[in-house]
Amino acid sequence: MIRAYVGLGANLGDARAAVRAGLAALGALPQTRLAAASSLYTSAPVDADGPDFVNAAAALDTALDARALLAALLAIEARHGRARPYRNAPRTLDLDLLLFGDTVSDDPLLTLPHPRMAGRAFVLVPLAEIAPGLALPGGARVATLAAALAGQTVIRLPEESAP
Repeated sequence: MIRAYVGLGANLGDARAAVRAGLAALGALPQTRLAAASSLYTSAPVDADGPDFVNAAAALDTALDARALLAALLAIEARHGRARPYRNAPRTLDLDLLLFGDTVSDDPLLTLPHPRMAGRAFVLVPLAEIAPGLALPGGARVATLAAALAGQTVIRLPEESAP
């Protein structure tokens, strides 16, 4: 089993429900266990259009290889109506493979670690919640990187109580 980390986000429709559904779908993947899920956060779009995003991070223990996991993430997005009319378009559900063990890949289809994660608080803050001691390949700690982005506002959403 490999520990993989996934960033989740949505800013169309009921974004909270979409992110929760994305977490549930991750937990239902074959040969995969949802090991941890962060709280939900909200943030303004970065290099994107539309309303504020709801974001989260998940840790998965998986026997899938990186390409199979990426294909599964894309299939989950498609089932949730993800469209890609242009780069960084608003989205119903976005699932980004952030890390896959200590894999480093510059493959055009799968770049690991995720190439923009170190500069995005909306990725790092939820990730630091579930894995505060996590270090990226190269040694940079997620919590340290998140702290350096304190100027990017990311707000933890209150837990919703069940009816």
